[in-house]
Amino acid sequence: MILKKEELVPVVCLILSMLIWGGSFIAIKIAFRTYDPMVVMFGRMAVACLLFLCFFRQFLRMTCNKADWKFFILMGLFEPCLYFTFEAKALSNTSASQAGVITAMLPVLVALAAWMFLNEQLKWKTLSGFMLAVAGAYLLSISGEITRDAPNPSLGNFLEFLAMASATGYAIILKKLSRAYSALLLTAIQVFMGAIYFTFILFLPSTVIPDRIDPQGIAAILFLGAVVTFGAYFLYNYGVSKMTVSRATAFVSLIPIFAVFMGWLILNETLTPIQFFSSGLILIGVFLSQT
Repeated sequence: MILKKEELVPVVCLILSMLIWGGSFIAIKIAFRTYDPMVVMFGRMAVACLLFLCFFRQFLRMTCNKADWKFFILMGLFEPCLYFTFEAKALSNTSASQAGVITAMLPVLVALAAWMFLNEQLKWKTLSGFMLAVAGAYLLSISGEITRDAPNPSLGNFLEFLAMASATGYAIILKKLSRAYSALLLTAIQVFMGAIYFTFILFLPSTVIPDRIDPQGIAAILFLGAVVTFGAYFLYNYGVSKMTVSRATAFVSLIPIFAVFMGWLILNETLTPIQFFSSGLILIGVFLSQT
């Protein structure tokens, strides 16, 4: 089937955003080798904020319904605040490849939430796929091997699942708001809320303030802020605004493929046979839920 131009553009945007997000797991692991996770999250928000200042005059001309502010705040609380907090802790404990595989559960979670809150259709295949994906995620977590970059894979994979739960809440609210507001404005609200949130986190006693500049770590933070937080979120938000939230989120199934490949290519990460089997269960469950 050949897609029309108006259908092709959001599809391309979603695929590009998934490719970038797949690479973000590797960039985060590289940055964490030098800097405290909360410092990295603050840095990526700060970089994205500086880029969004270029659109400040355009934002001043936009009007927002006062009744929608509670949804703006809730959207930003789910993602990036809670999502990045859980993901930062997750990637401090598990590998980029395993965390990337856990993200495959997001389409199923969003399909369930869309059925509950947006009245989108839900079939028995979705429920079956959800149970299969959960089983695969559980097996992946208990089979995780302890390494230098993955000291507690079971905890890390569970925290990544909580990050996906936060992303589910974000996706549902985003779909509601995208009917009235541009993807650029919604992405900017997310970024500025995240910057405020991680500024407070930065000053907690548990946060280790950096005392040196590491070129590789700085490059990773710049990539996370400019390409991932600024670029990928805008592409994803645009894609969601042009199709159903369930269909748009189905593209998240591509992230594990990108994450595992780049984790192998850049970080020399590998999956054991049982982890490949677990990953297969998750992907089959997601595929079953989307057919």
